[in-house]
Amino acid sequence: MSNKNIGIKDVAVAAGVSVTTVSHVLNDVSYARISPETRDKVRSAAEELGYGPNRLAQALRTQRTGMLGLVSEDIATTPHAGRIILGADEAAKARGYNLMIINTSGSASLASRQADVEALLERRVDGILYATMYHRNVELPANLGNVPSVLVDSVAAGGNITAVVPDEEGGARTAVEALLAAGHTRIGFLNNTDDVPATHERLRGFRATLAEAGLDGAAAPVESEVSEVQGGYEAARRILAREDRADMPTALFCYNDRMAMGAYRAAAELGLSIPTDLSIVGFDDQELIAANLHPGLTTVALPHYEMGAWATEHLIDAVEGKTDLALMALHPTILSCPLVRRDSIAAPRP
Repeated sequence: MSNKNIGIKDVAVAAGVSVTTVSHVLNDVSYARISPETRDKVRSAAEELGYGPNRLAQALRTQRTGMLGLVSEDIATTPHAGRIILGADEAAKARGYNLMIINTSGSASLASRQADVEALLERRVDGILYATMYHRNVELPANLGNVPSVLVDSVAAGGNITAVVPDEEGGARTAVEALLAAGHTRIGFLNNTDDVPATHERLRGFRATLAEAGLDGAAAPVESEVSEVQGGYEAARRILAREDRADMPTALFCYNDRMAMGAYRAAAELGLSIPTDLSIVGFDDQELIAANLHPGLTTVALPHYEMGAWATEHLIDAVEGKTDLALMALHPTILSCPLVRRDSIAAPRP
């Protein structure tokens, strides 16, 4: 028999189970009481025989197409945030779904983004992921609610759609704790000027962690600039240009890796060696920057891949009736931001 002639009855015979059991296993029916051993046996038999469910018949029966849509606000053109797409795509394929991507801009009008969602709905996607390149509040197209939907790296203004976001405050705490553990007590923060969740939550984490260590978090030096290399340079120049060296920070926590890159330049101009004279920690783990600075930048990683995978898993569960997204929408799910150690932290000079 060629693979195209293999049917569900052949899989049942090979696995020594009923046709119903094969159907329940291969269609991942949640209520079916089937042991893990039997499930493995059925899947192995199907794989060995080259059998796969008839997608057209399956779609007619379940009214599902096996397609998910992803509206990408700029992340398709942003290398480090693009791991959201990778996580979503790999999670979708692992569950037998395919991903259809539409790239839009964060500055696009609401009507334009609504048209993007409509284009996915016209192609009968089973659910939609709506992802942004950085953590922010978004005004969503009304038609996004026509199918199960999950937000990635963003939250809705009304908080009525399930969302997954990074732990901005926790990531800041991790960064500052690494500097405290190295012995630093004079730590400055180069912050962003944009009114986005990360700006406020990272500042809160910075100050709270210093206060919990017995330091004056409210008085710790903070300089804010645009979150680019030039902004980091200018903020670092201001925070390090203190006449009294005893007052100058021995370590800097930077809002992102681009600002940290600017801080490296400012330190070099001031004759400060990293990490001997100045320790620096970034945020984001933009590998092209962090791994290629000299010395390599210790930074906090944003869980882009993990957010994409988490959102896809829960979206598919909702499509298949295994979870209720409305209950999960009450509070966004927060994923941790781990420290990536490189060589930009050392103990302060005595």
